[in-house]
Amino acid sequence: MILSFEHVEFHYPMQQVFGDLNFDLNDNEFAFVIGKSGIGKSTLMQLIYMNLRPDSGTVQVGDFDSITIKPSQIPILRRKLGIVFQDFKLLQDRNVYENLLFVLKATNTPSKEIKRKINDALSDVGLSHKRLSMPNELSGGEQQRVAISRAILNDPFLVLADEPTGNLDPDTSSEILSILKTINKKGTAVLVATHNYDLIKKANERIIKLEDGKALKVVIKQKMDA
Repeated sequence: MILSFEHVEFHYPMQQVFGDLNFDLNDNEFAFVIGKSGIGKSTLMQLIYMNLRPDSGTVQVGDFDSITIKPSQIPILRRKLGIVFQDFKLLQDRNVYENLLFVLKATNTPSKEIKRKINDALSDVGLSHKRLSMPNELSGGEQQRVAISRAILNDPFLVLADEPTGNLDPDTSSEILSILKTINKKGTAVLVATHNYDLIKKANERIIKLEDGKALKVVIKQKMDA
């Protein structure tokens, strides 16, 4: 088990998001988090990378938990996670290689490992030939693949993908799903938050449904209520 929510409660001012939230994610597992817009999928992700803390209960991520983790340890946790956002978040004034280089320098990666890590990450998403391209020269799908390569640079034990296909067409969305599943097969756990039900139907993975703004329910794929 690499991720656990135990009796987690979380509120924004005048809004309860989670009441008694409980679920686990195992090592090397792939799972979807689904739910209506505004139900708390992005909040769930932020609780995992400790951008938010629960009002009560515990979020356990690897060796860290939301109760005992120190502020100085949060960057260490995040280096062990890969995070993919809907809007890519690429540096527009740097080419693909430089976007990845920026991350590795920020995490104090030894110089002798930088080139290998970048080459491996770009190869994994099929973009080795775009290493010198600027973001504005790439399609939306290619930009998201760069974002995925950035997420896996430091060999995370868990990749979090928050609506990774939200800005993409159906065919490109399928390509992104295929890349994430390949990463998972290589040994990295993947948690995808999405409202793209067509995408989910193409995968045979566990589905976790957010309901009523306060509970998680594991839903059998074949019985999923769209």
